[in-house]
Amino acid sequence: MGKPKLLLADDHTIVLEGLARLLEPEFEVVGKAGDGRELVAMAARLHPDVIIADISMPLLSGIEAVRQLKKKDSLSKIIFLSMHADVELGKEALRVGASGYVLKNSAAETLSRAIHEVLNDRIYVSPRIAVDVLGEVPQTSKRSNRPAVVLTQREREVLQLVAEGRTIRGIANILNIACRTVVFHKSNLMDKLGLRTTAELTRHAIQCGLVAAPESIIDD
Repeated sequence: MGKPKLLLADDHTIVLEGLARLLEPEFEVVGKAGDGRELVAMAARLHPDVIIADISMPLLSGIEAVRQLKKKDSLSKIIFLSMHADVELGKEALRVGASGYVLKNSAAETLSRAIHEVLNDRIYVSPRIAVDVLGEVPQTSKRSNRPAVVLTQREREVLQLVAEGRTIRGIANILNIACRTVVFHKSNLMDKLGLRTTAELTRHAIQCGLVAAPESIIDD
């Protein structure tokens, strides 16, 4: 049997190259994606055993990319590699179908073990947040009386692209939809989330881990 095949996804080239050097002695790196949309396309073409993806990536977040892969019945195991020691993000990662959540600052020591764990149909979460994340995941069906805000796939895509500072025309070109459709989705987002400005949408996207926080956010 050959080495397990890995697909790596991160928007920082230096991180991708570092991961490849770390993992290639033990695994076969079959591809490297620089954004979430490229990740989805490469996963469909390469069928890796394990996908290791950052959460905050341009064009499409790692979370949303995994949602789309699961809809396509991808059999690849997913490990999120994140700088966020955030329990809520960890829980969301497992809810969308990931089998692992590894903090970047411990990747050199734990990533190989995480890969072997998920290949054996087990879940691996970095020890720093494992108790809180794994203690909550089985109870995700228990909801509060407060109704959850449910966004469509397209609304989530528009939210991320708006938060990245892209124009309406730019978003329309990326998603291959009309500008008026982008405006419609953005308006729906604001209504659903109870937000009024692009800056508020951006802050919400940052809190959800869709995009990294910029040095400053300028209000509308």
